[in-house]
This record gives sequence, structure tokens and C-alpha cells, in this order.
Amino acid sequence: MAPLALDPSLGIPVVYLVDDEEVVRDALAWLLRSRRLLSEGFASVDAFEASLAVNTAPGRPAWPTSPACLVLDMRMPGVSGLVLFERLAERGRLPQLPVIFLTGHGDVPTAVAAVKRGAFDFVEKPFSNNALVDRIEQALLASAAALHERRQRGALAQLLAELTERECEVMQLVIDGRPNKLIADALSISVRTVEVHRARVFEKMGVRSAVELANLLRQAGAGARGATDGR
Repeated sequence: MAPLALDPSLGIPVVYLVDDEEVVRDALAWLLRSRRLLSEGFASVDAFEASLAVNTAPGRPAWPTSPACLVLDMRMPGVSGLVLFERLAERGRLPQLPVIFLTGHGDVPTAVAAVKRGAFDFVEKPFSNNALVDRIEQALLASAAALHERRQRGALAQLLAELTERECEVMQLVIDGRPNKLIADALSISVRTVEVHRARVFEKMGVRSAVELANLLRQAGAGARGATDGR
């Protein structure tokens, strides 16, 4: 089967395996290597969270830094996989780190409920190797999409940070559909000044029209008002 195709600029994908059975972790790691996927195994939730604490320490880049997913045993000694899932959900990490549960037959109803709360999927033991890796690859694609969206939001935030307060005010009124004359009246400035600010906004944001500007903000998941609030 062809290797998973992801945008190389997003980095090398990683699959995190959290299962207290070493034989399961080793088998999954071998299976993933056969699909040219890197993995990192943890024998407990505590071990994974210790690694997570290092990766998310202040000053570190936003984590995960590349497409990732978590293959998580639902029931383990100590802290359960379900508890870890709930913690990740509370921290807002599920979009970039989709969770696939490994579960026994008796835990299927709980796994179904977890999927409804945001888990990517669950796979019942004993599982089909190919079916599991197929779902892992789909989870990595979902993670890549979430990381791309996060990157877009970050790029938009940088562009908006370069606008002056007045340029933000003009931008908002442009997006609202007001002509230059009404913008000038609203801000008590001349039409020529509006034209200058409008041109600078378009240049800094890399757009050629108000429609493109509105689409840029919409596609990046931010409304113009929310993007300019608090400046």
C-alpha cells in the first residue's frame, strides 16, 4: 500500500500508543512501521502525560507540531484511557490529536459514548491490522487538517497584528460593505484618508478586494469583529 500522503510542510506524522501490554505496543509499532509510520509507545497514562507535560511546557511550540493521533487502550491499571481522553478533551487537544480507542467487547457502549463526545473512533479487540491502520491514517489526515487550520489562524493573527488601530477600524467598515464616503463620515476623516488606509489594509492582508478580505477571515475561522477586538 502507498505511504500516507500528507503535506510535508506539516512535519512527520507520529502515532502515540498508550497500552499497558508491551506485546500490544510492540505489535502495533511493527504494524505502523510496515506502513512507514513512526510511533511512540507508553505503558500507562501517567507516562504519556509526563511526556505531554514536557512537550507543552511554556516556551515550547504549540503541540502537536506535526500530524498525530493517539491509539489508546480504554481500560488499564491506574488511570484509565477514558480519563485521559476526558482530560485531553477538556484541554481542547482532540482536533489536533484524534483518539482511537482499543476496547474489549464489554466496553463498546462506553466507547460509542466517547465517540459521541469527540473521540475519532474505537476498534474492538481482537482487531484487523489493516482496518486499524487505515483508521489511524484517516485520523492523521484529520489531525493534518486541524494543524493546517491552526497555522492559518496563526498567520492571520500575525497579519492583523501588523494593522494599526485606524486600519482595523477601516477594515471593519469595509467588510461591513460601507462605501468610502460613509466610512469617512463614520470615522470623521477624509475620503482620501480612507482610500489610503483601505489600500494599506489590502496590501498588508495580501488581498485585492473586500470580498477576498472577508473570505480570508472567514476561512481562517475568525470573524472580522472578533479578530479586531481587544486591540
